Amino acid sequence: MSGRRHLAVSDPSVLSRIRKRLKSRRVPSVYPHPGPTHAGDEPIGLGGKSGALRAAIFGVNDGLVSNLSLIMGVTGANVSNRVVLVAGVAGLLAGAFSMGGGEYVSMRVQRELFERLLHIEAHELATEPEEEHQELKEIYLRRGFPPDLAHRVTEVVMADPKVALDTHAREELGLDPEDLGSPWGAAISSFVMFSLGAGVPLLPFVIGSGTAAVLAAIAASGTVLFAVGAAMSLLTGRPAWMSGGRMLLIGGTLAAITYAVGTLLHVGGAVG
Repeated sequence: MSGRRHLAVSDPSVLSRIRKRLKSRRVPSVYPHPGPTHAGDEPIGLGGKSGALRAAIFGVNDGLVSNLSLIMGVTGANVSNRVVLVAGVAGLLAGAFSMGGGEYVSMRVQRELFERLLHIEAHELATEPEEEHQELKEIYLRRGFPPDLAHRVTEVVMADPKVALDTHAREELGLDPEDLGSPWGAAISSFVMFSLGAGVPLLPFVIGSGTAAVLAAIAASGTVLFAVGAAMSLLTGRPAWMSGGRMLLIGGTLAAITYAVGTLLHVGGAVG
């Protein structure tokens, strides 16, 4: 573990609070039930805990909404098509690099924190085996294991250091040691998807101008917003029309607000 980078948190009390917070996390109030599930709600394409799937969803949504809002605000100010293009390209590049860099830093810090917690857990297993043995046994007892079975299971787990660390990480901290998140995966996913999303409202101004480009940008952005929202229903099990409509409503509202602000800041000239 000495070669790994760790989060610069040296105060033991801080790490202790973090560990207790992770240990106390509760699972959702969902229990086994014989009732039917919604039709077709089998999850599709779950991306694990690497962060790439989450970054992709947020990336395309943020890219489209933010650049659409920016472009609508600029067109509302009644500026030339060249200004709209410059603003749109600047918004795309700035947002993509910001999102990619932000995701990398966020996932890197999270991973280093988890590695630090695993390092502490490994140290405690080596220096305080009896306390860790009792701690794991109590976890099994709280889960309803009979005392003799909880004791036997704990004995088996603690007999192998690797199994002991993996089990303590999962049972105490709620961590999967083999899946702590991929900073590069999240960063690249966010950068690419933000760029794609931000390019949707910008493309009409690349090939056209004026009112036609504005209407095309609105139509294309609205279609993609609804499609992305509807696609999320494959993961969430929500009705496609509800997920798509929600995203369309949010994106459309934000674009309308920025357009209104741009109109109030009218700077003259013509869109064309």
